[in-house]
Amino acid sequence: MGLFDEQFAVAHLSEMGNPIESISKVVDFEMFRDILESRLLNTEKKNNAGAKPFDVVMMF
Repeated sequence: MGLFDEQFAVAHLSEMGNPIESISKVVDFEMFRDILESRLLNTEKKNNAGAKPFDVVMMF
């Protein structure tokens, strides 16, 4: 994978009419953050070992 492959892929999807971009212009997904974090994140971890979790709004 090259240095700019991801950027070119995003640009290509935008040119084709990426439906996620259209939806995100209409829906503010940040309004779901509090609910998602309260239900999905494990707050009872014993330590911080392991990989950091992905952003809950991105996964949603």
